[in-house]
Amino acid sequence: MKLQVSALLVAWFGVLSCVQAEFFTSIGHMTDLIYAEKDLVQALKEYILVEEAKLSKIKSWATKMEALTSKSAADPEGYLAHPVNAYKLVKRLNTDWPALEDLVLQDSAAGFIANLSVQRQFFPTDEDESGAAKALMRLQDTYKLDPDTISRGELPGTKYQAVLSVDDCFGMGRTAYNEGDYYHTVLWMEQVLKQLDAGEEATVAKAQALDYLSYAVFQLGDLHRALELTRRLLSLDPSHERAGGNLRYFERLLEEEREKQLSNQTEAVLATQGSLYERPVDYLPERDVYESLCRGEGVKLTPRRQKRLFCRYHHGNRVPQLLIAPFKEEDEWDSPHIVRYYDVMSDEEIERIKEIAKPKLARATVRDPKTGVLTVASYRVSKSSWLEEADDPVVARVNRRMQHITGLTVETAELLQVANYGMGGQYEPHFDFSRNHEQDVFKHLGTGNRVATFLNYMSDVEAGGATVFPDLGAAIWPKKGTAVFWYNLLRSGEGDYRTRHAACPVLVGCKWVSNKWFHERGQEFLRPCGSTEVD
Repeated sequence: MKLQVSALLVAWFGVLSCVQAEFFTSIGHMTDLIYAEKDLVQALKEYILVEEAKLSKIKSWATKMEALTSKSAADPEGYLAHPVNAYKLVKRLNTDWPALEDLVLQDSAAGFIANLSVQRQFFPTDEDESGAAKALMRLQDTYKLDPDTISRGELPGTKYQAVLSVDDCFGMGRTAYNEGDYYHTVLWMEQVLKQLDAGEEATVAKAQALDYLSYAVFQLGDLHRALELTRRLLSLDPSHERAGGNLRYFERLLEEEREKQLSNQTEAVLATQGSLYERPVDYLPERDVYESLCRGEGVKLTPRRQKRLFCRYHHGNRVPQLLIAPFKEEDEWDSPHIVRYYDVMSDEEIERIKEIAKPKLARATVRDPKTGVLTVASYRVSKSSWLEEADDPVVARVNRRMQHITGLTVETAELLQVANYGMGGQYEPHFDFSRNHEQDVFKHLGTGNRVATFLNYMSDVEAGGATVFPDLGAAIWPKKGTAVFWYNLLRSGEGDYRTRHAACPVLVGCKWVSNKWFHERGQEFLRPCGSTEVD
């Protein structure tokens, strides 16, 4: 029996070992966790058959997990399309299964514990759980969702019902607290108290939530409420040492505030007012515009502009291959000209490219504009891989198709990049081209700057995931099998700064894209230079 259990676990974790850590950055890789968790449940059930009398609590846990994994394994991507399910999957494997290990250690479960302990190195890490929690908070902010809506799982386009328990909400708040994010700490600890007040059972005590909440509101400048919450905490747990110390400290600060108020009332009023509980301002200047576009708000597609947008059949300057079967072309924006092409990739081609790309997926990186060094960044949450034509005939076929459509040569283009977005997967506003003040990041290629971007949508997305252009007020929504194309450089070779764009966080769904970046060299006669700097 022990050998059977070990074989089941080793088989699955051999698959997982190649994608260890950062599961939250790719839904495609997270599907492997579904099957891994399903096999853990099966292994646990087999062990229970031997030790059932001693392990009644573990058997109850296995029954619960079996019900969950049978549903999730039937449609992994659909199940993980709900971000609450994705968060809870990571949380279970990082927190709850190890907790089960402690329970089993109390019994004579050496065989199962040995397997679980050895294979835990392939489980999601604290970094994954933290990343998954922060992804939910990112969705909360971008799409203006309150914690209660997320906790109830009431998200658009979801196929599965998923809710956050009190303990899950507490985990969210604690992650925010550990990151020094007191704004979200307050929101999620208040949700914990709300669900506890509604009578929900939990392992977390109300005093624990009040402990985090009181200090968080103090950090946000609300001294009066911090004092009130601390008193409430001490009424539940009079022996709480830290709360007692905080109470005395808060009372002293409040007394000092009263004294200041007597000497200068205006200053005191100003000191107790302001942007309490508001989301902190961050590094991205166009944050509000960007997130509004992600929600479908603020799109500047006026009736006058819409009259300049048309649909047509595109034959790529009479390319022989497209004369017989031209592509449907639709204008998405007039200036700069952004177009969408329909039926660019078939479902079979998409599935084959995903199949080739998935084993190669690695955390997507960005290039530091000062050093030119590739590094991971919180503003780009996805995994990507690069496919060569030698990998499969479908890659060469898709490359040639993009060449025919654009009229540009792929000989100097970059490899086909395939990306899969994870929980709340996004890429905040950025330029595809290298700007003049940046280090020449493409110098080693010898092909010049990125002249154009061809972006293939390889999946539909139930909610979120738009491609937005903040400077234009444009939003383009993913549609499986279509592709969008735009030029990053003007004909003069200068960068078109209007093309600064972003991939909005995926609210519900699993987003797959592939893209081809065309470079300047080789396009001299295919896209001639303009006579002025702004051509």
